Amino acid sequence: MGNITFVKENKEVVAANAANLRLKAMQNNVDIYKVFGKMMNCGGNGQCGCCVVEVVEGMENLSPRTDTENRLLKKKPENCRLACQTLVNGPVSVVTKP
Repeated sequence: MGNITFVKENKEVVAANAANLRLKAMQNNVDIYKVFGKMMNCGGNGQCGCCVVEVVEGMENLSPRTDTENRLLKKKPENCRLACQTLVNGPVSVVTKP
């Protein structure tokens, strides 16, 4: 089990091991999409790159970056992740819409 802290929203949610970060955000009414992403997101299939979050703590508690993330986030810092591709395995703090 791990807690996910959404920094901007000042919200902490409990997540089971291997919980998908995007799904936990949506289940807890945390908006991870900017305006364009709200209309054009791919529904969590790793195709659009709209669900970017910045990991501020607990990077070691996340699944490794996928090939999809490496392709879509190649110009972003290493602490940026696609929420739809990220599995949580321990405590983590993220900033939505960085």
